[in-house]
Amino acid sequence: MAESQLSIMTEEMQGRVPVTILHLKGDLDGNTYEQLQKKADDVFQAGTRYLILDLSQVPFISSAGIRGLHYVFNLLRTDSVSESDQAISKGLRDGTFKSPHLKLLSPNQNVGNLLKVTGYDMFLEVHYNSNEAVKSF
Repeated sequence: MAESQLSIMTEEMQGRVPVTILHLKGDLDGNTYEQLQKKADDVFQAGTRYLILDLSQVPFISSAGIRGLHYVFNLLRTDSVSESDQAISKGLRDGTFKSPHLKLLSPNQNVGNLLKVTGYDMFLEVHYNSNEAVKSF
């Protein structure tokens, strides 16, 4: 069986802050999550601090893909008091914490359900319009 591939296109947008959009195409799974992590590392090293992951062309995310999302979330965290482990834990309990640095765009219904089941929709905003997502930072 051929190893699955994930293609990742990068787009820069300017809102109140510069925003990078990673357009993912393909499954995000055990064969591809490291590609996402590497691309996130690359754009972070290049100065990206506000990132949108476009999931509109991602038909499936496995548990390894969720691990990749978590890696990107942690990569973009700052040492701000509002992003401390304690503040995030309290915010998740209270339903008030949303990542100020990472947002998701247009997941399909199956991926959206996975985000709900895993609780990722509790701290990662999901948008269905890229301009609105960029403006939300």
